[in-house]
Amino acid sequence: MSNILVVEDESIIRSALKRLLERHHYQVTEAESVTEASQHELAHFDLIITDLRLPGAPGTELIGMAGDVPVLIMTSYASMRSAVDAMKMGAVDYIAKPFDHEEMVRTVGRIVSSHRQQRVQHEGDAEYPAQAADHKPHSTLGDLVGSCDAMQRLYHRIRRVAPANITVLIHGESGTGKELAARAIHQHSPRHGQPMISVNCAAIPESLIESELFGHEKGAFTGATASRQGLVEAAEGGSLFLDEIGELPMEAQARLLRVIQESEVRRVGSVNSRIVDIRLIAATHRNLKKLVKEGRFREDLYYRLQVIEVTLPPLRDRGQDVVEIAEHLITKHARRLKFKGPVVLSKTVRDALIKYEWPGNVRELENAIQRSLILSEDGEINLDEMDLDQEDWKIPDTLVNRDDAVAHPATAASDNVDDLSLEDYFQHFVLEHQEGMSETELAQKLGVSRKCLWERRQRLGIPRPKKNSAAAPASSTQ
Repeated sequence: MSNILVVEDESIIRSALKRLLERHHYQVTEAESVTEASQHELAHFDLIITDLRLPGAPGTELIGMAGDVPVLIMTSYASMRSAVDAMKMGAVDYIAKPFDHEEMVRTVGRIVSSHRQQRVQHEGDAEYPAQAADHKPHSTLGDLVGSCDAMQRLYHRIRRVAPANITVLIHGESGTGKELAARAIHQHSPRHGQPMISVNCAAIPESLIESELFGHEKGAFTGATASRQGLVEAAEGGSLFLDEIGELPMEAQARLLRVIQESEVRRVGSVNSRIVDIRLIAATHRNLKKLVKEGRFREDLYYRLQVIEVTLPPLRDRGQDVVEIAEHLITKHARRLKFKGPVVLSKTVRDALIKYEWPGNVRELENAIQRSLILSEDGEINLDEMDLDQEDWKIPDTLVNRDDAVAHPATAASDNVDDLSLEDYFQHFVLEHQEGMSETELAQKLGVSRKCLWERRQRLGIPRPKKNSAAAPASSTQ
């Protein structure tokens, strides 16, 4: 169980954050100030979460004291200046208060996982320095980009599979990068110096697919004025990648089965077969086993393809990878479009990229990046320029019942102290402190302007408390 130190002087926030993290199986230690935090052995923690502004000394003081332990800064002011300053001093990341539960858990999980990997790597380097390079986590493999656990398992499987001269079947939703995975397999195989021929089986008309794949002899059919080599023969010595193999007609499936079983191909209209040396890699987004049961895919071919299976995770399940891929695509397309100067993602966009469902996966993300590069004007990509479909946003569980909280702020604030997020936290904080603070002090603590505070009061139905006024003078009598 990972051990986290939370340093926060506001008891409401500290207790809510502790309950949130404990529900996600973290062990949490609390402190109200840098002085109290320094009484603990900081090196024993996996992460320190601290408020930027604390009594006595700022939370950034813990960065130097923590050594290799990552420090996540919370700031009510949510200003880029304070966040950037903290990052320059060595903070691993920052998060704005009031924070969203989903964002906090996701950020903590990413940092703790990364720190654990670095610690294991460091220990491995010390014990087995000659083997350390083989166990480092990788963020890329060929043209594949991503550092999440699912991608690490994918990279490991590709490295194990690539050297073997066997058929590979790649599964994955449309747009997940199945062809990139096929290229990675080819590039890490002994055939990397030979061509890899890619064929989209769904893009070739059914009447031409056999001729395209297996070739034809002169006069084999109307219009066949000369003999022609097929794509199977063109891949001689290299790899043949058949994308969307579930769309292959039954007749072509029978010919392909012969290629796999006997390593020979017979052109359309020919009586002679030719020996071919190819490595077959196939891909599909469909359930081939279901197609077999429906009689739309040959069972014997299915089992020939199914020797080794590789599955690509959808983008919506890859967490922080989506930001990593987006930055990779920005670099790629900014160079192609001859952009001058750096192009960066705004903080809002970085958060939105992770919350979006990405039904089109990496292909949709690449389209959004190209679109936003063309529309951006100041070197920063904003959410409006991404133009994402509003129907595909993930809705955090903590926000599902927000309407009830807005309708009954006092009840929500008292009943859900450990479920604070965004508006919930705002309501609770205002109701808790408005008797003892002025509007200016409340606004400063929340990191907003007085105007913003007033607008939120109006929207959430939280009236300002009435001040006790002096008793009205008694009316004089004549």
